[in-house]
Amino acid sequence: MTDLTGRAALVTGASRGIGFAIATELLSRGASVTITARKPDELAAAAEKLVSDAAGGDEGRVLAVPGNAGSADSRAEAVERTVEKFGGLGILVNNTGINPSYGFLMDADLDAVRKIFDVNVVAALGYVQLAYRAWMAEHGGAIVNLASVAGLRSSGVISAYGASKAALIRLTEELAWQLGPGIRVNAVAPAVVKTRFATALYAQGEEKASAGYPMKRLGTPEDVAALVGFLVSDEASWITGETVRVDGGLLATGAL
Repeated sequence: MTDLTGRAALVTGASRGIGFAIATELLSRGASVTITARKPDELAAAAEKLVSDAAGGDEGRVLAVPGNAGSADSRAEAVERTVEKFGGLGILVNNTGINPSYGFLMDADLDAVRKIFDVNVVAALGYVQLAYRAWMAEHGGAIVNLASVAGLRSSGVISAYGASKAALIRLTEELAWQLGPGIRVNAVAPAVVKTRFATALYAQGEEKASAGYPMKRLGTPEDVAALVGFLVSDEASWITGETVRVDGGLLATGAL
């Protein structure tokens, strides 16, 4: 497992679920980590747990910056405070994602669709721009965007969300081309992971929801976090522009 000691990371949407697991993974590898999310109380509790569990009580390696990913001011504050506290920003994980629109696209509220794209795609690019200007342009770095298998195959019920993740995958490829060789940009595409965000997708029961997966289980946040930890490490130094599926084999079956 590659040591990330001396590197500073920013993980968005990290108060729980996949983002929290990624922050835990990066801390366990030795990185210092800023976490950000909308709700200050939940974020503070997450930071406290990270300090006690993953950072071994070292408060100096964890920074919590409340803010909305859709806000340019919030994004700027998170990046600025990361560089101020840790002296750099070599790892960016764009994990924040929303999905307030379900079902038939002909019935979709276009304001909701705009919000999905603004948070899932535009905000991710905004964070990359800020990280680039603040640190990565001169020093290099690694970026991982959290996409979804819904961005690779039509899903029907979460179609607007899937379209935004498809856009994020294309954005990842464009950024990898433009920012290399100093900055690597990859994406990961999970299937259904057991988080509060995805609860509706396995509300009928985990056994039924995972029946079509070759691995016969749903994903865990730690499954995704381990992959992210690898992609930002030197072990992945010749990997960029990729979207890596972490889906228990779901797409191998031809289904979604």
